[in-house]
Amino acid sequence: MKPQPALFISHGSPMLVMEDSPARRFLTDWRVHHQPPQAILVASAHWEYRGGPAVGTAARPGTVHDFGGFPPALYDIEYPAPGAPEIAEKAIHLLREAGYRVERAESRGLDHGAWAPLILMYPHAEIPVFQVSLIAGASPREHYRYGSALQTLRKQGVLIIGSGSLTHNLYEFMGHAREDRAPDWVTEFEFWIERALCEGRHEELMNYRTLAPYARRNHPTEEHLSPLFFALGAAGVEAIAAKIHGSHTYGVLSMDAYQFTADINPSDASAYLTEKTYG
Repeated sequence: MKPQPALFISHGSPMLVMEDSPARRFLTDWRVHHQPPQAILVASAHWEYRGGPAVGTAARPGTVHDFGGFPPALYDIEYPAPGAPEIAEKAIHLLREAGYRVERAESRGLDHGAWAPLILMYPHAEIPVFQVSLIAGASPREHYRYGSALQTLRKQGVLIIGSGSLTHNLYEFMGHAREDRAPDWVTEFEFWIERALCEGRHEELMNYRTLAPYARRNHPTEEHLSPLFFALGAAGVEAIAAKIHGSHTYGVLSMDAYQFTADINPSDASAYLTEKTYG
């Protein structure tokens, strides 16, 4: 069975699934270039659990419309992928072996951090999906350790996705058009993250809050960047980082995506790079 990568995907606004954009085209093109996984594990910015991780074990997870103020058609969307309860139980076992107190979430559905990108990547909803929560209040280092506890699932054909946003300041969101150019405080932050990831400067990444330019302006709270550290940990200590997409929406939302894996040649990863778009 071919190992699967770990990914970080910026899911942006829920309108990702309805409006044309470079990020939407990147996601719809994904399955053309990649072997389908046996199952998909998603850690989304929209599910945090206090005191440790929670794992969704539903056999048929529902589609959660966890947002407000969008067009009615968005609330009609369903993503009826089957769950992966057996693999979820493996995840619970691995996390407990790593010392975590784990909660089973037997009725947890898929929030839009999971289904919005997946409906573009795998629109037929044929691949089993389950979610794991972020750990509320946990540091980048702890989310890295959390992801690393699950890395063996990749070797069993499980695609591991951290779904968040490389930049996420909704206080700055208002007044921007979808095609607006990204301001310098956004691009300087994302360039710092890109260099640190692709140069393997993981210790600096763990301290991005004090080292990266405009870190707090881009992330007043950390939940939308925590999936990045989770995905990096899930790839393993020998992982290579490759930026596989870069664009912006509404100016202040960076839609960058990264692939992390120890099982791919860097020259192969470069084949999936997409043109960076700033407006």
